[in-house]
Amino acid sequence: MRESIPKPRVGARLPTAVPFALRAGRAMLRPVSTTNRRRAVAPPSAQSIATVGDVGRPSMWASMRATMLSPRLRSVALLQFSSSLPLGLVWIAIPAWMARIGVDIKIIGLFGLAQLPWTVKFLWSPLVDRFSLPFLGRKRSWIFLSQLLLIALSFWLAHAAATPVAVAVVGALSLATAFASATQDIAIDAYAVEVLERHEHGSAVAVRALFGRVAMLLSGGVAITAAAMTSWRLVHVLLALCYVPMLFVTWLAPEPRERPAAPLRLRAAVWEPFVGFFAQERAIAMLAFVVLFKLTDNLTQSLLRPFFVQIGFGDWDVGVGTMAVGTIAMVLGTMAGGLLSQSWGLGRALWIFGMLQMLSNLGYAVVAQVGANRLALYSAQTLEMGCSGLGTGAFSVLLLRLTQKRFSATQYALLSSLMALTRTLTGPLAGVLVAALGWRDFFILSVPTGLPALLLLQRFVPWGARDPQFSASSDATG
Repeated sequence: MRESIPKPRVGARLPTAVPFALRAGRAMLRPVSTTNRRRAVAPPSAQSIATVGDVGRPSMWASMRATMLSPRLRSVALLQFSSSLPLGLVWIAIPAWMARIGVDIKIIGLFGLAQLPWTVKFLWSPLVDRFSLPFLGRKRSWIFLSQLLLIALSFWLAHAAATPVAVAVVGALSLATAFASATQDIAIDAYAVEVLERHEHGSAVAVRALFGRVAMLLSGGVAITAAAMTSWRLVHVLLALCYVPMLFVTWLAPEPRERPAAPLRLRAAVWEPFVGFFAQERAIAMLAFVVLFKLTDNLTQSLLRPFFVQIGFGDWDVGVGTMAVGTIAMVLGTMAGGLLSQSWGLGRALWIFGMLQMLSNLGYAVVAQVGANRLALYSAQTLEMGCSGLGTGAFSVLLLRLTQKRFSATQYALLSSLMALTRTLTGPLAGVLVAALGWRDFFILSVPTGLPALLLLQRFVPWGARDPQFSASSDATG
């Protein structure tokens, strides 16, 4: 029979609690006890997961094994798959489809405008916070509705692919798909903020990155290769069916233990998040940095599949081959970028990774020079996507720190929309530049486009500074 162990009194000092836990042995090595000790010793700003005992932090794999037992984390991870599925279709597969049927490169560049809803989603994000649909929870009901719209739009794309392709119709459907997907993203991000426990955040970021990239591999690279083997009509039907299991995930996902009260008025849901953010010192410079940090990446990646096609690579290399290599490099880079931001300091990571993601574009210039060489292609893809992932990992940490917890849904939508702004606008610009300069010179020119972000970074994280300092109080920011 296990000995009954009394709980230490609230506020007990750590030197008293530790010998007591050691005398109790394994009986005290339970999650409840570790939670109590974590709350007693961890500073309010700590982002790490407390370990069993008081020795230090657990390994990353131990944390992921523990949190994968959480239905909250499983739901958030699977919903991230649904969130990223439309992005791979609109951003990767449809431009490659248009290139394969001979659409002019300038017109393909205009398809980048279909990504606009992801950029301006903050405009209607307060509606998701303020209003609730009459079923499920406030956030899950919006997710469910968005998934139904995505299924309908995917079947419509399948119908468009079965007839002589009307480029304008495909463009309109791409825009509608992006709008439904952006609404789903708003609700999924807000749901994740509300449902996850604090100690699950680190593992959730890693798992969401993995599931998101797998979804983009499926709807982007695999879709391109499968369409070459079958037809685009069948591919769109299969993508529509991928959303059906996600409906069940949304229906069965747990509600948050503490449900934040909805804003009483729409004005409060719209106005207060912006006022709270701009009250911070150097807010304009930080927003400009958010917009420009991924400019060099987005300019380079906007027309990669048409570039591969025109250089002379086959459907396997354009689709599954480069997407698989890129996905692995991106996921590993993102995880490493997040971890190194903690050990090196966020300021140093932003500087180093910002320069790496800028210089890595030169690999594609080499591919443009040597032609259809697989070794050059996969080396360039690994280098560029890996460095892009490093920058994304550090950048994601910055977004979490910039977001004020009281307004996490709307502010995170604003910041992520600004981050996606250059991804939307660089498509048409890239098409014009490629037509004027050629592929090699285009990739060389993309390198200095990363300099404006580094100049802005100097304003709030000077070179050599370990971490940025924000003026907002610790209870307001992440």
